[in-house]
Amino acid sequence: MSTVQLNRKVPAFSAATTGGKTIKLSDFKGKNLVLYFYPRDNTPGCTTEGQDFRDHYRQFKRLDTEVLGVSRDSLASHEKFRAKQDFPFELLSDEDEKLCRLFDVIREKNMYGRKVMGIERSTFLIDANGKLRREWRKVRVKGHVEEVLEAVREL
Repeated sequence: MSTVQLNRKVPAFSAATTGGKTIKLSDFKGKNLVLYFYPRDNTPGCTTEGQDFRDHYRQFKRLDTEVLGVSRDSLASHEKFRAKQDFPFELLSDEDEKLCRLFDVIREKNMYGRKVMGIERSTFLIDANGKLRREWRKVRVKGHVEEVLEAVREL
């Protein structure tokens, strides 16, 4: 499977999401889409990042942009995380890592001295025509959502 490339159409994908739905990329035709990949539900950095997207969600919506969070956690875990944090956007479960591979976000990480494969915090901005316009890799949470919002304004 090939991976996404800047200024090219993103290949069609679908994924299970909170609320018992399955979404497809084509569901967002005519809208911008922010897809943010994060390592795990209920961890400090991932919670802060989700809260930042939550707190700026209205601004994204005013710019005709949807936000979706993606991790390898189960839908049950996502449902609890989403409810606890009052996220207004859906979370996608990528337990089979298809989306992670498409967006090339699985990296070797060091966890307590052990090497493990995990999600590298990354965000992707897909425009209303389905083209990948921006990508952020190795994301640092502080100030990140504001930077993504600015990129959406520049589209």
